[in-house]
Amino acid sequence: MLQLIRNNGLENLIKCDSAGTHGYHVGEPAEVRMRKHAQIRGYDLPSRARKIHPASDFPYYNLILVMDDRNYQDVRALDSSREYASKIRRMTDFCEKMKENEIPDPYYGGDEGFELVIDILEDACAGLMERLKAQ
Repeated sequence: MLQLIRNNGLENLIKCDSAGTHGYHVGEPAEVRMRKHAQIRGYDLPSRARKIHPASDFPYYNLILVMDDRNYQDVRALDSSREYASKIRRMTDFCEKMKENEIPDPYYGGDEGFELVIDILEDACAGLMERLKAQ
């Protein structure tokens, strides 16, 4: 998504960040195999893991995108007042070509899992970018 934002000259309009629902890997870069597969496709993954902060993240961001059903439930639970429910969406809601309900966790699989995740994310990010540009 960061590359699409740069390619479209929207760095001053779109802020994109990544956060998890647990703090297990706070401060760490993306998993080494994900960085390897991303680099093969020309992507840089510069972010460091951080835990989502509902009090600051929910009001700040227009969208809170999650990768899978478990994350969706966890993030919705962090919004106990349901004030931000309309912002919480699945990343796959923006897929245009692939028919996926969630982005699988490739951690316990082989290289093909990381490639599939990137395939899904490329589709979802392209769809999201088109919707953002239309707005």
